[in-house]
Amino acid sequence: MLKALRRAADRRRHADGEYAWLFHPYTGDEMVVIDTETTGLDTRSAELVSIAAVRVRGDRILTSDSLDLRLARPASLTGDSIRIHGLRGMDLDNGESLDAALERLLDFVGNRPLVGWHLGFDLAILNRELRPRFGFELPNATVDVAQLWRRRLRRRHPEIDGQPRFERVAERLGVPVMGRHTALGDAVTTALMFLRLERGHASGDQFA
Repeated sequence: MLKALRRAADRRRHADGEYAWLFHPYTGDEMVVIDTETTGLDTRSAELVSIAAVRVRGDRILTSDSLDLRLARPASLTGDSIRIHGLRGMDLDNGESLDAALERLLDFVGNRPLVGWHLGFDLAILNRELRPRFGFELPNATVDVAQLWRRRLRRRHPEIDGQPRFERVAERLGVPVMGRHTALGDAVTTALMFLRLERGHASGDQFA
């Protein structure tokens, strides 16, 4: 309820602004799968290291038209997070500023529905950075593939509980894991899992 009220307030506030179009209903046939790599798992303090997004049109993943951004080195980058995403300080020397990266993300995503794996985590961090800079949070419709998988599984096996694991779900769906713990690799793998769950497709000819 609170999110809906906040979204309505943002829509009114930006009705005549540069990003008013983000709040319009989407009428196309594309979705955007997003993923981020961060310096930690606490959404209140983790900083963005990389952001990726790839569009899905019908049963095609448009990898030739994707977004893959490395950001300037954040202050909280440590060895613990580097061991997960593999991005060292030197790898981020020429990274984009957070302001520029977020602007590019908004332009790429537009008002298309968003898809992700545990999408709430990515959105919490992105929205934490978007609101003070742009005055709004992402208003897009969303699909969480982890929740989608869990709902499908529990219909057949209601006794099963627990959080689904990314690699395990990919294996069960017959989907290759593409560059685990890279933002673009995880986004593409999530897109494949989404198509498998929604349309029953998971073959290599889905890429464009």
